[in-house]
Amino acid sequence: MSQSLCQLLAVHAPSVQVVKVLVRPESTTASLQLPEGATFAFSSDELLAAPLDLVVECAGHLALKNIGAAVLASGTDLLIASVGALANASVEELLLLAAKNSGAKLRIPSGALGGLDVLGAAKLAGIDSVVYSSRKHPSAWKGTPAEKILDLDTMKEAVTFFTGDARTAALDFPQNANVAAAVAMSGIGFEKTQVELMADPSASGNTHVIHALGKFGEISVTINGKTLANNPKTSMLAPLSLVRCLRNINESIVIG
Repeated sequence: MSQSLCQLLAVHAPSVQVVKVLVRPESTTASLQLPEGATFAFSSDELLAAPLDLVVECAGHLALKNIGAAVLASGTDLLIASVGALANASVEELLLLAAKNSGAKLRIPSGALGGLDVLGAAKLAGIDSVVYSSRKHPSAWKGTPAEKILDLDTMKEAVTFFTGDARTAALDFPQNANVAAAVAMSGIGFEKTQVELMADPSASGNTHVIHALGKFGEISVTINGKTLANNPKTSMLAPLSLVRCLRNINESIVIG
């Protein structure tokens, strides 16, 4: 996603300057393309020594857990793609404490799904139930617990293989269910938000659905998103959502 993000920034937000790209110390950087003027950092200390206005995380749950608090503690805002990591209560508490102590902001994008703004507004009136459903091609579920339930290579029809709360979904499927965490945090919380995960061999992209009921009325949002060319787990809208967040920081008019 980081490669896609840098390419999209050059097109849609050229005023955003990427100065450092943090990679693992053991990483081979020869094949990685850096934006013009950027250099690699191989530790959080090296990253935070640079003049930064904001750090964008798109490296996974473990990376956010390991360096997220240090970024926020430094007073630097943090925009995260791995929202599902916040389903771990200790990680959420650590990040929020660091943000409160330093005054930095932990920014959460809408990711591959819209409707989080209206869900947050509905919360003020009162929400009785929220169900989030995700439908992806079986290849998107490889490397996840779905492999223990389904034969992902021979499926002929759609199967809902997980039904449970958003906390369990986000922690058990860290690369696939970050949206479930964002829905939960926008609405009625991890335990009360119900999640359905489906593998569908006929799926040509990733379908996300929110259905919510409450005193405000009813919300039904469906997004059929195409996936990144090199990553069927992630929708194209995920890095585009990060770009939008970065553009909004300096916009005179901000919608949503």
